Amino acid sequence: MFEFAWWWMWFALPLPILVYLLPAKEQVQSAALRVPHLPQGIHNVSKPPTSRKAFLIIATIGWVALVSASARPQWLGEPVSIPAEGRDLMIAVDLSGSMKIDDMQVNGRQVDRLQMIKSVLHDFIQRRIGDRLGLIFFADTAYLQAPLTYDRETVSQLLNESLIGLVGEQTAIGDAIGLAIKRFKSKEESNKVLILLTDGQNTAGNITPEQANELAINNGVTLYTIGVGADQMLVQSIFGSRQVNPSQELDEGMLTTLAESTGGRYFRARDAQSLKEIYSKLDELEPIARESRQMRPLQALYFYPLGLALLISLLLALKPLVSSWSFNLKNARTPKERSQIDA
Repeated sequence: MFEFAWWWMWFALPLPILVYLLPAKEQVQSAALRVPHLPQGIHNVSKPPTSRKAFLIIATIGWVALVSASARPQWLGEPVSIPAEGRDLMIAVDLSGSMKIDDMQVNGRQVDRLQMIKSVLHDFIQRRIGDRLGLIFFADTAYLQAPLTYDRETVSQLLNESLIGLVGEQTAIGDAIGLAIKRFKSKEESNKVLILLTDGQNTAGNITPEQANELAINNGVTLYTIGVGADQMLVQSIFGSRQVNPSQELDEGMLTTLAESTGGRYFRARDAQSLKEIYSKLDELEPIARESRQMRPLQALYFYPLGLALLISLLLALKPLVSSWSFNLKNARTPKERSQIDA
């Protein structure tokens, strides 16, 4: 929808007419000035009627454009709903040494577990419109990489910059849960959700998974645990290739207990496709209701009439200079050259 934000500025449109209608100031009659000689052409410097009419039309257009720009024309788009629902969602990613096992495939390439998590988790993060996201890395202990924020791009970038072994080689699952609970404590009216991705069992940290589980229940934090790793892969040895289970250290019983005791679920991600399906199920989490808001995209248009007004002002300011330059050039010629030009 087109509108003028300052529509009252149009009241200034007849201002030049009012100035023109003001009574002229009385001038005292002075003695006539005798000019003994005038150069040829000076006696006919008054503008012809056609030129004066064109000047008035152009000046009027410029004034209308200036008033139009002052009224701030703008275009309002259709109303867009701002998400009124959301949740506080913390993501904890395991960076222990076992995450470097390359038993995953992404786009036909053999990659390690962390690389697969990055590729799939990126799309999950981008879909979290209206959610506040936080990011925790854990290995020997847990570190808060990103506090709860609506800035999904930053969270995704921090995840992409993570490295295996950045915070150690072991797995402190209890510390990761405890740190997430600590960050949730200041959020009273919120769906407190922790998604924990790991490929092993708790081998380090100051808090045991059982202690962290009790804290999560007491603070109303829901855990969704994801066990990452393939069930089988081929490895080469001096005796040839053999099939092994690279996820034999994954403590699925502990992860299942952590999730179900807090009202969440345990998922098993054996490949990239299964992890995508898990994230699709997580999209169905019950969001919290928040105050509904709407916004309308606004595009300012004042610079179009303003540019036209400035262009016309520039042309009108240059016209006397051009006329004076043309007159001086004409009078600088010899009488013979002027007669040839007039002819």
